Amino acid sequence: MRQRCVTRGYVGSSAWIAICVWGAWVGVGAGTTWAQENSKPRTEPDCVFVPTPHDIVERMLEMADVRKDDVIYDLGCGDGRIVIQAAKKRGCRGVGFEIVPELAQKARADAKRNGVDHLVEIREADLFQADMSEATVLPMYLLPKMLKELKPKLAGLKAGTRIVSHDYRIPDVKADKVETLTSRETGAEHILMLYTLPFQEQESD
Repeated sequence: MRQRCVTRGYVGSSAWIAICVWGAWVGVGAGTTWAQENSKPRTEPDCVFVPTPHDIVERMLEMADVRKDDVIYDLGCGDGRIVIQAAKKRGCRGVGFEIVPELAQKARADAKRNGVDHLVEIREADLFQADMSEATVLPMYLLPKMLKELKPKLAGLKAGTRIVSHDYRIPDVKADKVETLTSRETGAEHILMLYTLPFQEQESD
């Protein structure tokens, strides 16, 4: 299967949103999922990104009530600004997953420049392969398709884990809180949704 990705900064989860255009399925059965076809880590995405405003990052951290004893996992962390900001302002540990080598290197350099490299770890890895069992907070900016694929894995996280999703809802899950706000930095509107494990299924209309 062929895939092209364009990524836009978020925080989120990651500091990005990935917009994927899917190519033709060749020799793949109808019952095969995207996740199954991508069971091996991807290493060469076609990506660009735009950083998420710091004030939106801060509100995501506030919504999740991030504290010093939390462990933040950012899936698709871009330049690492979410985990860096959390570590710098709250003293908590953060792990970012970033598949683009140049961005992973920048995130590590920025963590060191901000004096939090002892708290921040950047893993150059595919977010769909991430072991998230240690996480207590996950900020995310992923398309519905990606959230749907990740939902079973997210649902298995320990009780009390908080997820803040930027602009897109986790399908069929009731959010604890929804906020619409405008960035002071860019003037753009953002929607943030807070979820707490275990998930509450969304009631049908």
